[in-house]
Amino acid sequence: MLDLDDEQRVRALRTDRWIDYPRATQALQRLQRLLDTPQRERMPCMLLHGPSNIGKTLIVAKFLREHPPAFDAVRGVEHRPVISLQMPPSPDQRRFYRALLTAVGIPQGPNSTLASLEQVACDILRRIGPRLLIVDEVHHLLAGSAREQRGSLNLLKYLSNELRMAIVAVGTSEAPVAFQSDAQIHSRFTPLELPRWSESEEFRRLLAAFEAALPLKRPSELTQRPLVQYLSAVSGGLLGEVSRLLNDAAEAAIRDGSERITLGHLEHVASRPS
Repeated sequence: MLDLDDEQRVRALRTDRWIDYPRATQALQRLQRLLDTPQRERMPCMLLHGPSNIGKTLIVAKFLREHPPAFDAVRGVEHRPVISLQMPPSPDQRRFYRALLTAVGIPQGPNSTLASLEQVACDILRRIGPRLLIVDEVHHLLAGSAREQRGSLNLLKYLSNELRMAIVAVGTSEAPVAFQSDAQIHSRFTPLELPRWSESEEFRRLLAAFEAALPLKRPSELTQRPLVQYLSAVSGGLLGEVSRLLNDAAEAAIRDGSERITLGHLEHVASRPS
């Protein structure tokens, strides 16, 4: 990217880039193990949780890219090893099934009964043959009553049992609260937390990886202690905020011709609204 002109490099900064780090690797490995689990009576599940903007969605997106759908010419159906959808804003089972069917390309009308949606969803999923279902934004369960939460959790358990597929629930740090309300669900969904970053050797390695991916012509030496401390403090330990600050600072460094990120760049972009 260093051979591109300034505007092309700035545009490159605004595209998603995967930056590997140990906790993300662990999450991807756990997802892969769930996907590879042979069908059995009680399928293992996982609850991936952490603060908003910590990087959960990027991990899920990378895993989905690595496991795209494939058309089965013999059966004449699209095989989808992984299906991903968002939990509706409130724990409504009919809305969940409609979201699930929309995710696989079979949208249903708003007047469909819960029983019919359940039947269609299970029939379609048996044909598609997914081995893993990812449900994002599961903290939305907390927006409903205890009865509605229990109904939605039972729905997840039912799908896992009926279709013998693993389920990954993804949500904020509040998500474990919803899953603790059901002992069986709590025991089945093994938690994996993505914690906030703090000043550490692991954080320095993360910043070094970011620096290697930035299209700047001079080294920024982001692992210097003043930069590490500043980024750790001003980002709140959130990976998404670290990425925003570094991208904005890199753009500033390109535009002013310095070609390296300084503490002054970081302080300037941190003072702007995100």
